[in-house]
Amino acid sequence: MSSGNSKRLSAILLVLAGIGALCVLDAFAKYLALRHGAGVATFGRYVAGTIIGLMVWQWQGRPWVAPGGLKPNLVRGTLVAVMALAFFWSISILPMALVLTLTFVGPLAVPFMAALYLKEPVQPRYVAAGAMGFVGVLVTVGGMPDLAAGQLLAAAAALAAGLIYGASAVILRSRAAADGATAITLIAAVVPMLWLSPVLFTAPALPPLVDLGLMMAMGLAGNVGVQLCARGYVHLQAQVSAVLEYSALPWAALFGWLLFDEAVAPTTLLGAAIIAGACLWASRAPRAGAAAPVSALPPAPVP
Repeated sequence: MSSGNSKRLSAILLVLAGIGALCVLDAFAKYLALRHGAGVATFGRYVAGTIIGLMVWQWQGRPWVAPGGLKPNLVRGTLVAVMALAFFWSISILPMALVLTLTFVGPLAVPFMAALYLKEPVQPRYVAAGAMGFVGVLVTVGGMPDLAAGQLLAAAAALAAGLIYGASAVILRSRAAADGATAITLIAAVVPMLWLSPVLFTAPALPPLVDLGLMMAMGLAGNVGVQLCARGYVHLQAQVSAVLEYSALPWAALFGWLLFDEAVAPTTLLGAAIIAGACLWASRAPRAGAAAPVSALPPAPVP
């Protein structure tokens, strides 16, 4: 096997492992949100992420963001806090596979957000792909057996989480090379932790020791997943990354079935296939002579 093929295979394995780790995080989050509420579960995730991130930051010599990088990273951390709260709450109401499918529409909005933030031109196929992805969302939500208000609100929260993640991904792409993964990861844990700290005054009691341990495991799984994916994406083309992101759906379906007795509706799979097709269409390499968009498809939300 050539050196290039070996590097590509290693990158694919890193991303697949990272996506698996992030799905483990989602399973922990659902369990803890059902026991303690989404606010406590989300806060616990970022407390754990901050503790682990600080240790890594200290070990790596306390690297910091480049000049001008603090403000966009603080904005991104705020978006991450809102996204994670919406995502964790939605998976406490709906099956994990359904929520993940709804969030997959987020990457389709990235080119339009990049046009506003990074001044990148939007190609016509992105408009068509966005419309196709919206059809996939309608198919997915249309398969919900009970259209109660709470479920509709949870579905809307999942969609919002995907779109907010898209905005945070655009900011990340504008700062990743200059600021480095260590400082970005730390800020993206500290800022949500501070925003969510008021849950300390509303939580009825400190979670049991076992659940505190699960929160630390959730933080570890999140940090490991982000690092593995970040290292793999460096060596992969956008269209390859887009395909790998959909490996999260079988993970979510498996964990939902094993841990929470959640069945996967056929409409969820059909909707996921439509959205995947839209993302793959949007991620095609541009024609010769066309400017390559900076907004290569990001991963699904990483709370």
